[in-house]
This record gives sequence, C-alpha cells and structure tokens, in this order.
Amino acid sequence: MTTVTDVMTRNVRTLTPADTVADAAKAMRELNVGVIPVCEGGKLLGMVTDRDIVVRAMAQGLGGDTPLATVMSTDIRTARETDDLDTVLADMASRQIRRLPVLDGSQRLAGIISIGDIAVKGQDEEDVGQSLADISSPA
Repeated sequence: MTTVTDVMTRNVRTLTPADTVADAAKAMRELNVGVIPVCEGGKLLGMVTDRDIVVRAMAQGLGGDTPLATVMSTDIRTARETDDLDTVLADMASRQIRRLPVLDGSQRLAGIISIGDIAVKGQDEEDVGQSLADISSPA
C-alpha cells in the first residue's frame, strides 16, 4: 500500500498569522506556488492562497500590511502521513482539491501533497489523469 508519506513534499515553507499579505505574496513568487500553510509552532492554523489575497484582501481594499489571520482560510481539509494514497486521491477528486496539508501523528504540519506529487512520484497514470479531470472540472 502506498501512503501519503511516500509522495508528499516535505520541508514546506510556512508563515505565521501575524505575517502580512505582502509577505505571503512575496513568498509565493519566490517559491512559484499558490498556497502557503499558516502555522504557529508547527501547528497548522490555516492556509493562505493567491485567491485569498485577491478576493479577501485586494478586492476589499485591504493593504499589503494586512495580517494573514484576516484573510487566510481556516476550514482546512488535511491528510495524515499514514493515509492510503488511493483514498486521499479519491477524496481530493471528489472535493476538487488540488493540494492538502499533511499532518504527522502529533497533528503538526509534516508537508503538503498535491496532484503533481502524486503524478510525478509513481501513481497509476490513468488514475491520476481521471482524478485531475475530476478536480479541474467546473463545480
């Protein structure tokens, strides 16, 4: 059985709730990503996405100095390191989620798993292709 820990990305950069929208945008540009976990002491508190920055900050006239606590998403779906990869992939497809934060046994952030991780690290191409189609189809 392949588990999440076999394919996830480790050592993910995080920000704190006190960091700003500008900090998040700069980190996203540097890392070429669209999402960054927001943590305190390794505990996942939320995620900030490029969409959060646009819709929850810029569209409401909030400045780059706005704390992430104001704009981050807090209702976060997660995976555990020990979860079966096929089950997680099916859940991602059914909920149209492209990436999930991964928690360890102590409920601390261990990494992120994305559809790209699954595709690159050896899952069945047909399953990944179908899951990507399901994730990407309009809601």
